[in-house]
Amino acid sequence: MTFLEEIALRQSLFWGGVTVSLVTALLFAVFACWRGPSWWKTILKALPVGALVFAGIANFANPLVIAGLALSLVGDVALSRAGQRAFLIGLIGFAAAHAVYIVYFFDLASGTPPLLAAAIIVALAASTELWLRPHTGDLKWAVRLYVVLISLMGLTAISIPARDLASLGALLFIFSDLLLAIQVFRRDARSKLNVPISIALWVTYALAQVAILIGAGFAQPLVSL
Repeated sequence: MTFLEEIALRQSLFWGGVTVSLVTALLFAVFACWRGPSWWKTILKALPVGALVFAGIANFANPLVIAGLALSLVGDVALSRAGQRAFLIGLIGFAAAHAVYIVYFFDLASGTPPLLAAAIIVALAASTELWLRPHTGDLKWAVRLYVVLISLMGLTAISIPARDLASLGALLFIFSDLLLAIQVFRRDARSKLNVPISIALWVTYALAQVAILIGAGFAQPLVSL
């Protein structure tokens, strides 16, 4: 195989993995995200980010981005199961993913983040002390730490020049976690909004991971806004 043929193969594997990720994410959103725990749901939930891990490895994405995706995959699997222990494992997995993304985004960042966007992220993080923390019980400090980490992830992402897709991915990630917090700690089990929230949560999360990989996984963004 020639060098050019290898490049073409790796590009094909990458975009094939991204396509599989998007298709399986759509299937999960439509048929499974709003259902109760089951092993078939766990397997389907693991496929979108698992496909992104494969795509990143196949095309030599930055190891930190691959690590962030892999840790997110651990979080996905854990959060598909029932119980506080599974939730805590999922929280740790995603907290570790955000920590990895922070390290990588900080290295790419230049200067200060846009003032308005940064103010919104900080205000949203601070507001969780009012509407979220009183409802988290024994998990309050774990949730607080998680809020700090995802906020720092967002702030470092929006500070990266010429990486608009990665910044959008970070903001979508924050929004999906906002919906997750509402769903886990504040939802009414009888609410008609539970299914729409579950679908919106999953769609924004899946798009966030794709945007981060494409926008920040390589020396140059593969797609720019």
